[in-house]
Amino acid sequence: MSSMIDLIRASAVPSNIVQSAAKGSLAIPAPEMIEILVHLALHSKVFSEQASLTLAGWSEGSSLAVASNPHSPKEVLDYMIAPKNLRPVLLPALVENLSVSETAIAELAASASREAIEVLLNSARVNQSSAILTALNVNPGMSEIQVETVKSKLAQLEPETQASPAEQPAAAETEEVLPVLAPEATHGSDQVLDKEITTYLTEHAAEITAEEDKPFQPIGGIHDEMPGSEEPLAETASAAAAGAGSAGAGTGSARKTSPARKTFLTAEESKGSALQKISRLDVKGRIQLAMKGNKEERSILVRDGTKVVALAVLDSPKLTDSEAEMFASQKNVLESLLRGISMKRRFLKHYPIVRNLVSNPRTPLDVSLTMMKGLLVNDLKNLSGNKDVSDTIRKLALKMYKQKRDSTGKR
Repeated sequence: MSSMIDLIRASAVPSNIVQSAAKGSLAIPAPEMIEILVHLALHSKVFSEQASLTLAGWSEGSSLAVASNPHSPKEVLDYMIAPKNLRPVLLPALVENLSVSETAIAELAASASREAIEVLLNSARVNQSSAILTALNVNPGMSEIQVETVKSKLAQLEPETQASPAEQPAAAETEEVLPVLAPEATHGSDQVLDKEITTYLTEHAAEITAEEDKPFQPIGGIHDEMPGSEEPLAETASAAAAGAGSAGAGTGSARKTSPARKTFLTAEESKGSALQKISRLDVKGRIQLAMKGNKEERSILVRDGTKVVALAVLDSPKLTDSEAEMFASQKNVLESLLRGISMKRRFLKHYPIVRNLVSNPRTPLDVSLTMMKGLLVNDLKNLSGNKDVSDTIRKLALKMYKQKRDSTGKR
């Protein structure tokens, strides 16, 4: 038998009963009644206003029970934590409910009242989240004491993002995963580059070991980055296996579908498209290519689904500011890649990179909130109307735009 919320969603209930529901008059359990009211408030053109008013006056006890329950529907929790709907009495329960996303709390934090900010600052969860604290840090309504408190808490979190010496793999433990460098790379700048590659491989030895068998799998699909290529990735991988001949034919289908990948390729194997070359390489081989390869190869590898490979592109001495500017605007890359760009001082000096990062909906919220302070007036105006980014970013951009515009006008 269908529940009342299912019937209302399916428009299978007479309007007079829906009207009663919007007034909270149905004889059903409070959690289901609240779920119905949230549905009507969000989706009913006729009863939205009535349902919103009913929710605003719903009993504190029942509302708290729903707000603190991790099994409450996501739509209900999102409604309750939204700045325009928030009842202050529910905030402590909502913040500690792990089913309420950090993003939702961060959106509230960016525009919260001083009273709400006090509640947030007393939350253990908030104090452990750089995303929420960063959102608080840009809230223009904070008192001076709250500003100092937030900065202090952020400063305490920063060292935790650095790996401690104990977490760094010992040289003896990582030596076995280092590949022998290609014989031809033995002179001049290549020797310097090889040392940088060796350092990178050493620092990321644990990740490499965990991902060593992972094939190249680009974020968003291969044709997004290779408009001129008509060869699917599966066919490319098959082509890479063609050189194996019939020697492995009798060893079962697994060997046919999972060709062995190499750290280094022969001159013959290196022929063909960049995509074909990359598909033949293992993780260590792709890392070396990310740091030593050409622009086309970097543009493909930056989208590698294996984080340690994609981040290696950012450590390439050959990477140009114009490439980083393009990467900062891409939506088909890992979020960790965008965060990695924001952590390179060299790129932060290049304004178009900063602007692209803030405007990219894939950029982590805390990164965008931190960097948008440096945007020019016109870019803030454009950002406030960018429907791809989150509500928090748009609203804050509009507020900053008005502040900077008014400040410029006074001068």
